[in-house]
Amino acid sequence: MLGHAAKLTVCGLGVGLVLGVGFSRSLAGLVYGVGTTDLATYAGVVIMLGAVAMLATWLPLRRAVRVDPTLALRQG
Repeated sequence: MLGHAAKLTVCGLGVGLVLGVGFSRSLAGLVYGVGTTDLATYAGVVIMLGAVAMLATWLPLRRAVRVDPTLALRQG
């Protein structure tokens, strides 16, 4: 499950990065002090969003793995 979520996260980050670079010139007037091609900003956003996505996948997955499947099916 974590591998599947990682693939989806990488695809989403890739699409977002391409769209972000594409729209950067039209949005340049909305941000102050950041260039339209600021590599540090793009890298920081990609790392932060990737980490949040992996954490949002890993926490429920960790909890679900601890449950006995037969007990969950009996009570469901």
